[in-house]
Amino acid sequence: MGEKLRLNRFLAEAGLGARRKVEKLIEEGRVAVNGIVVKEYGYRVDPEADIVTVDGKMVEIQPKVYLLFNKPKGILTTMKDERGRLTVYDVLPFKDIRVYPVGRLDRSSKGLLLLTNDGELAYRLLHPKYHVRKVYIVVVEGYPPKEKLDKLRRGIYLYPEGKTLPCEIEVLERLKGFTRLKVVLREGRKRQIRRMFKKIGYLVKDLTRVAMGPLTLKGLPEGHFRFLTEEEVEELKRAVGLLHEGRKK
Repeated sequence: MGEKLRLNRFLAEAGLGARRKVEKLIEEGRVAVNGIVVKEYGYRVDPEADIVTVDGKMVEIQPKVYLLFNKPKGILTTMKDERGRLTVYDVLPFKDIRVYPVGRLDRSSKGLLLLTNDGELAYRLLHPKYHVRKVYIVVVEGYPPKEKLDKLRRGIYLYPEGKTLPCEIEVLERLKGFTRLKVVLREGRKRQIRRMFKKIGYLVKDLTRVAMGPLTLKGLPEGHFRFLTEEEVEELKRAVGLLHEGRKK
């Protein structure tokens, strides 16, 4: 008998998605353990002895994979699209190991995208309580004044989620008709930066994510993938409390 895991964690570790996604599978009654449907997130399973299925298909924990992608514009941050548009899955360098994106970059945005099957790490990287910095270079039409940028820095109401967390905004340069800024978020709502600037009356023309926690795009050309080094994985885990100094988890 091996170490028992909570069912939601087991499914995340098996590469079925981040915690919210796998909990939805459980709620919908699509998950069975040894042939019996289980709807409890905390139900304990033994990965070495129990048979876990989703929609009748057996799932098991896979080796952990961590891929960094410098996403160009025009690619959807999803694994499939019913309308046949180009997705991250279509450009993956391999198809035999299941990974999924950590957070999203919309089709018109580009930059750093992490893909993994490490569900617990993905959950912590995205959850606001772990304060992981996501850094973006943003170009907007016009010249937003300090008082309007201060509204975004303090937090602004976005429907229907509510007020955003405080963020950092630095004006990098003012160009002819445009302003280039650095924006640092510690949360990740859908199209958040575009919606924030639209709320104060400015249109985002270009958006690039350049960092997530300790990860950056340094040395990775647009459109290319690379595996994270062991040191980078450890640094990411340490940043979200999954790895402590002097001890690996």
